[in-house]
Formats: sequence, structure tokens, C-alpha cells
Amino acid sequence: MGNSRLTTRILMEMENLITKSSTRENITSRFKELHRSILRKHYNAADVEIDYHHHRIKMDVVLNDQEYDPKTINMVVSTMPVNLFYKDLCGFLKSCLSKDVKSLAFYATLLKQHTDKDISMMAL
Repeated sequence: MGNSRLTTRILMEMENLITKSSTRENITSRFKELHRSILRKHYNAADVEIDYHHHRIKMDVVLNDQEYDPKTINMVVSTMPVNLFYKDLCGFLKSCLSKDVKSLAFYATLLKQHTDKDISMMAL
């Protein structure tokens, strides 16, 4: 029961943060990095660029996880360039949220970085 409550809380806080960060007035460099982080995590992308004016997302999606190590400089990694159009950034980013334990831990870290909230992951 605690796990589902914690999962719900993390996802609700992430949705609130996405809503707050997606309005035209609030798109700061920190929020742009938040958006890129969510997309990198969801699509396993090595590089993400968001064109907020033209509603486009360009990224290089890693094809083979064994080739890619985000902690080192990767010279030879098989990627596929992707160019996506989005109508509503807020809705699109919310659709990228996952409920698996690894993703929830990642979201808790993002929440700690971008808000004053520290959501404990002890129950997971």
C-alpha cells in the first residue's frame, strides 16, 4: 500500500512540476534541462534538443544499450535521429512518465533538484 501511495505522490509532483515548467512565461534554462532529462530518460536518447517555438523535438535515440555509457565520452554508439512534433508540451512530457522503480527514483531526484521537496524513496 505504501508503494502505491509513494508512486502516486511522485507522479503527481512530477505532473505538477511539468505543468509549472511548461507555460511560456516559466520556460527557464533550468526547466529546459528538466524537459530534456525527462525525454532522455523516456526515449533513452543521447542528445535532445527542444524547439519551443516550432513545437519540435530532435533527439538521437540509442539503439543498443550495451554500447552507451552516459558517464563516458561515447565515440561509436548506434543512434537513430528522431524528429517529433508535439501539440501540447505539457501533455507530451506527462505521457513520458513511467511507473517503474528506476524511473520513480530518477523522478525523485529531479524533484529534489527543481523543488524544495525531498520525497523519500525508502518504501521502494
